[in-house]
Amino acid sequence: MELPPGIKQSFEHEGRVCKLKRALYGLKQSPRAWFGRFTLAMKTTGYQQSNADHTLFVKHKGGKVTTLIVYVDDMILTGDDPEEIRTL
Repeated sequence: MELPPGIKQSFEHEGRVCKLKRALYGLKQSPRAWFGRFTLAMKTTGYQQSNADHTLFVKHKGGKVTTLIVYVDDMILTGDDPEEIRTL
C-alpha cells in the first residue's frame, strides 16, 4: 500500500503506510454499492434505466437507440448509433 498523492512522509516515519479502516471488496454489500455508482454514472450520461429490468439502460438520441445490459460482471452494449457506442 502506498500513501495517497499529496501526503508527505517524514524521515522518522519512513516505511510506514496508511491503515486501511474499511474495504469494500469482499463485503456482502459491495455489488450493491458498485451498481449504485454505475447506475448514477449511466443516468448522468443520458441513459434511462428500464422499469422491466433494472440492469438494462437505454438511450434514445436523434432517432437512434443504444442499449447496455449488465449481468454479474459482464456487459453487453448494442445499438444503431456507432458514435454513442464508441463514446460509451
